[in-house]
Amino acid sequence: MVSILITAGPTREHLDDVRFLSNASSGRMGCALAAAARDAGHQVTLVLGPVELEPPSGVTVVSVVSALEMQAAAERAFAGADVLIAAAAVADWRPAARAAGKPAKAAGRLVLELVPNPDIVAGLAAVRGARTVVGFALESTAAGMPAALARGRRKLVDKQLDLVVVNLHDAIGSAESEVVLCHADGRDEALPRQDKAAIAARILAAAVAHWTRRQAS
Repeated sequence: MVSILITAGPTREHLDDVRFLSNASSGRMGCALAAAARDAGHQVTLVLGPVELEPPSGVTVVSVVSALEMQAAAERAFAGADVLIAAAAVADWRPAARAAGKPAKAAGRLVLELVPNPDIVAGLAAVRGARTVVGFALESTAAGMPAALARGRRKLVDKQLDLVVVNLHDAIGSAESEVVLCHADGRDEALPRQDKAAIAARILAAAVAHWTRRQAS
């Protein structure tokens, strides 16, 4: 049995008690990964941002809202994990200050100061030791898969990951996805468009196989 940590869903970066910055991630792929890992007999922790989906049963779910909350939860769970699959769509920026309550609308322009959020997967990859770390790279559909692959390869090297799952933004909210698995050894493994549950099973198998090889070396 392998201990699998999965991050999934978006984060919300609150401007005040009502308004927030976020993205369209549904968390569907992350939940599919958690279900696949559970079905394969692994121990699963799912750090899940705010989504409308019901997370799979039989896994440990840690619900978070912001990127900083996700970072703290992931760091705690990573201590006991063998494999991290970072499927969450973490907001790149957060407001420098959060206003209390719900400020009234004011006339004129509003200038919003943003500060960068931590790069959760890069931070964990830097201290992974013998663990396997998998990231995701999303590119716009207009840019196309070649641009997505280039982004994925950069992320693989820059963040020192073992595997990057590359896809296009038309997968957001969809029950299906088409991905390419970019391995650190230079292999690209294209998975045709299919149900996210089937994609998740392939991603999980690739991640666990990498971890198994590392333990044997």
